[in-house]
Amino acid sequence: MSRICFTLQVDPARLDEYRARHQRVWPEMLAALAASGWHDYSLFLREDGLLVGFLTTDDFAAARAAMQDHEVNARWQAEMAPFFLDLDGAAADRAMRPLDEVFNLAAQLGAGAGDPI
Repeated sequence: MSRICFTLQVDPARLDEYRARHQRVWPEMLAALAASGWHDYSLFLREDGLLVGFLTTDDFAAARAAMQDHEVNARWQAEMAPFFLDLDGAAADRAMRPLDEVFNLAAQLGAGAGDPI
């Protein structure tokens, strides 16, 4: 299972509305994410609009592609597009900037790297 972390930039002037929209995500969008292989998916929002997303999935490229097959995703992306900055014309789900994982405590402990010196 891959761990994916990504960033996007929410317009700081629209943070309250962005938060409110995510209090009750459409049930069909939630179902599409789960069916497409998005597990343990969370979003974290900083006060300057930095959005950090985290999920686990077997195959991130496949999970992203699978979402394109759900009609609800196109509607959701259209609803959310005005909240984001710097998308350069792409939908937010296509503009995600995945980060390289440089440390994972569980992985290192499991490999014995956490043994005391």
